[in-house]
Amino acid sequence: MIISPLMASAASPSKAPNIIFIATDDLNAWVGPLDSPIKAKTPNLDRLAARGVTFMHAQACGSFCAPARSALFTGRHPSTTGAYTTQVYWRDRPDLRPLQVAFQQAGYQTYGTGKVFHHPAGFVDVRGWTDFHVRTQAQRESGWPVDSWRQGAPLPTPLPFSRFTRQQNPGTDRSFMEYAPLPNEVEKDMADTQQTDWVINVLQRQHAQPFFIALGLYAPHFQNYAPQKYYDLYPLDEIQLPQIKEDDTADLPPAIRKFYDHRKASIHDKLNELGIMKEVLRAYLACTSYADAQVGRVLDALEASPERDNTIVIFWSDQGYHHGEKGQWGKHTLWKETARIPFIWAGPGIARPAKVDTTVSAIDMYPTLVDLCGLAPDSGLEGKSLAAVLRDPAQARDREVLLCEIKPGGYTVVNQQWRYIHYADDTEELYNLTEDPNEWNNLAPAGGHQAVIERMKASAPKSFAPAGPETNQLRLITEGESFRWEPKPPGGKKAKGAAKND
Repeated sequence: MIISPLMASAASPSKAPNIIFIATDDLNAWVGPLDSPIKAKTPNLDRLAARGVTFMHAQACGSFCAPARSALFTGRHPSTTGAYTTQVYWRDRPDLRPLQVAFQQAGYQTYGTGKVFHHPAGFVDVRGWTDFHVRTQAQRESGWPVDSWRQGAPLPTPLPFSRFTRQQNPGTDRSFMEYAPLPNEVEKDMADTQQTDWVINVLQRQHAQPFFIALGLYAPHFQNYAPQKYYDLYPLDEIQLPQIKEDDTADLPPAIRKFYDHRKASIHDKLNELGIMKEVLRAYLACTSYADAQVGRVLDALEASPERDNTIVIFWSDQGYHHGEKGQWGKHTLWKETARIPFIWAGPGIARPAKVDTTVSAIDMYPTLVDLCGLAPDSGLEGKSLAAVLRDPAQARDREVLLCEIKPGGYTVVNQQWRYIHYADDTEELYNLTEDPNEWNNLAPAGGHQAVIERMKASAPKSFAPAGPETNQLRLITEGESFRWEPKPPGGKKAKGAAKND
């Protein structure tokens, strides 16, 4: 379905288009421009969508933060890079040209801040940046340490804590579901606010060269602290819980059911016992609105900039998030709650406003930017360029797209009608999204859909790269503004220049 496209003005032929790339963390489909029954108040995403193309069935390219970001910045799936998990080092691969390096090689000034890449130390790729904003030189020299992207100025000490803590669930990190409103006056000190401030400062400069700006917002990732005014947008008695089918895991493969039922017991059932599900959802929605406010500040700064008519804005999330569906709270799954993401493009040469229902993937971003910005071609990119669809949404055609699991062999392939899931133990799930949009009825056990399964499997990886070496097998060595990775010395002794938090 294509809704009312009106072409925006073409980009200036004298200068390549600027790019503002805004990433959020764990943001699901509960935003204004998408068709979810639960909606956060996101007036600035609505505003952005009104100026461009919203992909209504966009899929993540990783099942959680690190592989999704690695896949997007390399243009290659985890099945190719081996970057399935958080602690996988891929920086020494000569065949991988990260997106920011491609922009720099094309003559762009490149700026980044916030959670663009994932932790731990050194996981911000220092190559290719004109400037990557951090708060201290020590952070820069250590390769941007764990959580530097969400450490703002001092906040209230101690922070208020929610009622779901390690005391209720000894197996859970206490910080996993912390949430509470903060005094409104601390908003200026919060990490996402400060990182947005820095982006606004960059936009206010004079730019002789085109720029690529990457802003990584931490919200709405837990912990869900946000100023009180964002909580006030969501009275607790008006919070709507998602539709949840009892015993929704009954038709899953036995080993998969056992795994997810254990996760359900550790979080979902305890939240239910405590009676705080609506509190948790309210906190998530509040942080979503806080993130949306930062998007609005960037849009305001762009409108005041002489670059406003030559700048493409891209908004996306690394993956979605479960709030009780199939008994899960979090991501790491291959179902739609993890897989579906907001994906909005607006700017010169892009139709406005338009909604595209065909299936696309975040892995498509890199090849699309190659076409839109004149970056050097890369034959290894695994996505498909959306440039033609952005110009004319009537050209959109549905296709199968891939999302890999956190270990070799697991993946989902999805199109508008079907979601096929294949696990590393060769068990399967199949959902007819036309008849079963909630993915409640696994058709695979009953048989009768082998032709569909074979069609979907045709888009699976032909092979799976082994998981890359974990960072705890390597040490980050810093030398001024550069770094390298070396094997750990015998006995665990630190090499000279080794980062403190590797």
